Amino acid sequence: MQWFVAKIVYQIITGKGTHTPQFDEQLRLISAHSKQEAWHRACELGKQEQYSFRNQKQELVEWRFINVPEINSLDTLDDGMELYSRIEEPGDPNAYISWLQVRAAQLNEAMDVHAN
Repeated sequence: MQWFVAKIVYQIITGKGTHTPQFDEQLRLISAHSKQEAWHRACELGKQEQYSFRNQKQELVEWRFINVPEINSLDTLDDGMELYSRIEEPGDPNAYISWLQVRAAQLNEAMDVHAN
């Protein structure tokens, strides 16, 4: 068996879908004998994990499986190796940087709480 990283993409649709389009890109670790088997397994997971629910406004929120656009094999695992990279083009770079700083601070706080 070999390890692969698969990108599974869902579209998030709320109500009639008249909102800004949203997609969830998930990286999943898949154990398989081949790249083809890993792709099939990732597609199965994507289909199985589609779901929908009603939000507080009673609008239907759907996570629709789109596809598996990427499969990468992990031949070796090395400390610090890159698993994924994506270039963001935010409308407001300062807000994006602020959001990243807040998330990092929250993560740091959570780790400090668990260390004590």
